Amino acid sequence: MQKCVNLPTISQISSKGFPNLRLLDLTETSTTIVENFIHKRNLNNVKWLCLKKCMIPKLSNNVFNCLQLQVFDLAQCQSLEELPSSIGQLIALQELDLSWCSTLKELPSSIGQLNALQVFDLSGCSNLKELPSCIGQLNALQVLDLTGCSNLNELPSSIGQLNALQELYLLVCSNLKELPSFIGQLNAIKKLVLLWCSNLKELPSSIGQLNAIQKLVCHGVPT
Repeated sequence: MQKCVNLPTISQISSKGFPNLRLLDLTETSTTIVENFIHKRNLNNVKWLCLKKCMIPKLSNNVFNCLQLQVFDLAQCQSLEELPSSIGQLIALQELDLSWCSTLKELPSSIGQLNALQVFDLSGCSNLKELPSCIGQLNALQVLDLTGCSNLNELPSSIGQLNALQELYLLVCSNLKELPSFIGQLNAIKKLVLLWCSNLKELPSSIGQLNAIQKLVCHGVPT
């Protein structure tokens, strides 16, 4: 149903929805149609939901009844300013893509309740100024992409608690001034990329403790 801008009969679909629906792709679909689908349908069994490039200012609470949801793609939703705290109800979520949600200003503390989350893409979230300390509670997280988070001032010390983290991307984080020493506690990390972080003054000595590291890239970091 990608790019369905004018689809007047969508509201006539039974409110009982699609009990066997597993994948729903509403890429570049109008806000009205997205709201009709999300607000009025039974999406309890949906495992993959894509709202990429939808100009939605906020998310319907009904989304968070999708307790089997594993992949949630919100890439390039450039009107999305915040996530509701109820996102923490998505206990089966494995991948959350918020890339290029350029008006997103903050993340709710309930993000820390996403115990199954493995991939968290925040690349291009240029208005995001900080990460909540609860991010350290994401015990299953393997990939964290902060590329282009140009307003991000610092990383929380709790990032050192991400025991499953294997890949961390910090490209063009131009306001990032330092890395916490706790980064040395990332025992599983295999890939750390630091590119053009122009305000990063130095690297903590604890980086030498990353015994699992296989690829370390530091370009454009002042020495």
